[in-house]
Amino acid sequence: MKRKLVTTIGAVISMLAITVLALPTILHKSGLHPEFQGELVGMLPGRRALIITTSHGVLAEPGETAGDPTGVAASEFTHPYYSFLASGLEVDVASIKGGQIPIDPQTLNFIIRTPEDVRFLGDSILQAKVNHSIPIAEIDFAVYDIVFLSGGWGAAYDLGQSAVLGQKISDAYYSDKETLIGGVCHGVLGFINARDKEGNLLIEGRSMTGVTDKQIKELGIEVTPLHPETELRKAGARFEANTAFRDLFATHTVVDAEKRFVTGQNQNSGQATAQAMLALLADRR
Repeated sequence: MKRKLVTTIGAVISMLAITVLALPTILHKSGLHPEFQGELVGMLPGRRALIITTSHGVLAEPGETAGDPTGVAASEFTHPYYSFLASGLEVDVASIKGGQIPIDPQTLNFIIRTPEDVRFLGDSILQAKVNHSIPIAEIDFAVYDIVFLSGGWGAAYDLGQSAVLGQKISDAYYSDKETLIGGVCHGVLGFINARDKEGNLLIEGRSMTGVTDKQIKELGIEVTPLHPETELRKAGARFEANTAFRDLFATHTVVDAEKRFVTGQNQNSGQATAQAMLALLADRR
């Protein structure tokens, strides 16, 4: 009887272990972090990109200081970073306040982390950029060919609330370089304060995407102060997105009619969004 019990327990443990080890593949096949299916953009030497992230690291009700750790979603900066790097761009990393960027620890869990996330963990150069990010107040956005805003839950607390970021997005838009401006998931909240020369919201009337209200509800994280779909619609953007049985497994990338703003729906969209920006940049040569 004892031997049979031990054998049964061993079988259950083995099945659980196999299931856990298979989870990354199952989630990937379901649509989480899909492989990019398009043509990769080649070398674009002499170009510069700026990646911007949150500085907020606590998931809690607005105003509260205690909660689960959060920050930028790993894939939402690693995928664009390595896409830009592979095309020969010089890539700087900034955050709202500067200094060490908080990374949502859940997004580096082995079950969902990507090859780019693993590369980051062993990349001393990118690690240094993340640990010593540049404050956005100290950067001239207008010198960059690409400005990209990464998302994650932390971005809901400071990107859309930053008047400085809004002004600098406007500066980038009106730059001599005609900077390409992109964002993914909650990162698109950084656009809602940008205005044109007449004082109108810069994204009004533009086709854009970001993480859906549906995905936020499905994940059960609604304590964040700003939700991208809601805020983009308020700002007059023409919001569009794809859906799935769970929007965690959907993805969508949008280029606006003027070909100045490129946005990605969620954590699955970073590479496609970056490649779309690189393709637009390549067409300018």
